[in-house]
Amino acid sequence: MAISPSDIKRVKGQGFLLNRGTESFSGRVITENGVLTAAQMRCLSEAAETFGAGTMTFTSRLTVELPGIPYEKIEDFKAFIAQEGMVTGGTGSRVRPVVACKGTTCVFGLYDTQALAKEIHDRFYVGYAGVTLPHKFKIAVGGCPNNCMKPDLNDLGIVGQRVPRYNEEKCRACPKCAVEDSCPMKAVAMEGGKPVIREELCNNCGRCVGHCPFGAVEKLDTLYKVYVGGRWGKKTRIGTPLSKLFTREEVLDVVEKAILLFKSKGETGERFGSTVDRLGVQKVEKMLISDNLLKRKEEILEQVTVGGASC
Repeated sequence: MAISPSDIKRVKGQGFLLNRGTESFSGRVITENGVLTAAQMRCLSEAAETFGAGTMTFTSRLTVELPGIPYEKIEDFKAFIAQEGMVTGGTGSRVRPVVACKGTTCVFGLYDTQALAKEIHDRFYVGYAGVTLPHKFKIAVGGCPNNCMKPDLNDLGIVGQRVPRYNEEKCRACPKCAVEDSCPMKAVAMEGGKPVIREELCNNCGRCVGHCPFGAVEKLDTLYKVYVGGRWGKKTRIGTPLSKLFTREEVLDVVEKAILLFKSKGETGERFGSTVDRLGVQKVEKMLISDNLLKRKEEILEQVTVGGASC
């Protein structure tokens, strides 16, 4: 091969992956939150025809890969897509591209998932771009407990929650309860002629809110459940849910604390789930709830870390 291993490694760090059996590359274009404008799609279509094989593929991290780009055209490709504000990347032992479900427009979505994913992208994908971690760190943003984006199979997963609040004073004890009929989890049961929400079955999907014509089930602000240590692939681990729900401001802090915890306590080559298991779930949760990691942020970021991600 005419291209040296060092050059292959160098451009891989920029988001260009060698196509198997060839001397061309796939350019991995970051979408920030899974959203591209029509102008960006036109730009990528033209780039695929001008620099690559004329095709595009979409990855599980909601990035777009354009295969067949010759090594000598990589810089021209980067400059071309930059005209529409796009960049390549998404490799290495660092925070990876954030994925989000379509909760922004989905009828079941409890909040604007794409807006939250964009904020996490700006703060932690871009903001932590120069921070080496023990391995890759994947973040998923889910809009409701349907879990379409599989948040609990990511290093850190976020799931929207809407905890129903039952106002007994507004309940008219209807013979046929609309709240009971609306619950997909069958978490509402009639006892003594009135509905009772069984917390052990309720997944906080919010589907019951608004179904009572008398307003007995009231709408609350969206909260967020956080899963830590999820992983899919050769070794699978279902993420561990933290024991409390968080506000939007709190959940952003938890994301940062988790990254700092992984950098400070993780060992080279292990995923965050292995770090969680090694330290213990209770200890990890205590660290993520307190603010000690944020207070030590500068110290942790100066720590020398050797990354272990190979893909």
